[in-house]
Amino acid sequence: MKRGYDETPSTSFGPPKSKLRLDSYGESRAVEDKSFENARRVADHYSARSNQTLEEREASPIIQLKKLNNWIKSVLIQLYARPKDAVLDIACGKGGDLIKWDKARIGYYVGVDIAEGSIRDCQTRYNGDLDQQQRRKKFSFPARLICADCYEVRLDKYLRDDAPFDICSCQFALHYSWSTEARARQALANVSALLRPGGTFIGTMPDANVIIKRLREAEGLEFGNSVYWICFDEEYSSKKFKPSSPFGVKYKFHLEDAVDCPEWIVPFHVFKCLAEEYDLELIFVKNSHEFVNEFLKKPEFVDLMRRLGALGDGNQDQSTLSQDEWDVAYLYLAFVLRKRGQPSSSRRNSNINKGKMHISEDDIEFISS
Repeated sequence: MKRGYDETPSTSFGPPKSKLRLDSYGESRAVEDKSFENARRVADHYSARSNQTLEEREASPIIQLKKLNNWIKSVLIQLYARPKDAVLDIACGKGGDLIKWDKARIGYYVGVDIAEGSIRDCQTRYNGDLDQQQRRKKFSFPARLICADCYEVRLDKYLRDDAPFDICSCQFALHYSWSTEARARQALANVSALLRPGGTFIGTMPDANVIIKRLREAEGLEFGNSVYWICFDEEYSSKKFKPSSPFGVKYKFHLEDAVDCPEWIVPFHVFKCLAEEYDLELIFVKNSHEFVNEFLKKPEFVDLMRRLGALGDGNQDQSTLSQDEWDVAYLYLAFVLRKRGQPSSSRRNSNINKGKMHISEDDIEFISS
């Protein structure tokens, strides 16, 4: 596959304490203002999306893709989460993964998201107040919900008494940190500071190499199919990207019934190098197509796929992903990183009395950036 960036070590950043190379205070201020504007636009977009009923969800034009993505996240959680784990869910959204964590029998959960509307929906889902959740028993773990831009604020100070966490998750959201180097660094700094040695960071995000490959194959600066489109600005008309400027490469992304906001390219080799500066080592990275092909060879995950229904149930239900949905899946990858250091021989149980089993509106915490 023709790669979007040369796979040479990036020299655009130094050690974790390095300063951004900006020409003037004015330029720095302009970058910060634009960064805030972009972050607010993303937050407003997700806040405005209401929780769907089960009937509305099943009517989605990308329902099979959503089920496939849920399967991928479920596999990651089953592979790396252990009973009684303390979990930090960065960009937790509306709490769509709470059931997955419950099935993993975790011991404590902290969810953080920039969008107030999403956090309140997560609260509703955790409390079991949604119509489709009424039949569910209560979640087995205490939780804490925080509204904050975790790519801007230092969570390690705020969550000092909760750390270290055993596992951190960031699903389909880490690329929003790549608008500037400072935000990308803060995201990784938060993960590293809050994970225990030997702890795991799991996630999913767009595959930059696939996106750039499709851009170069397109006649213009826009490409897509019946359920999605991606459009780059004219500044990228050459379809070339400088290895020395791996941050802030923005494109517009629209996915039916899911996303309609700006996103940023994350060259994975740069992400890997940057993560290593924060003591996070790559365990694996797989494009979603490769991920599906590999883990569908394992019987337990085949059964999970049948239950979720992304490829039908293998019996009467023959519904499966459309080709256009499968093409969208190719735009994403899954990754696992591990925090360097020797894991403690004893498991922490200090979080057992933290969090709450029912979260009121007053219990939602807000951190201003």
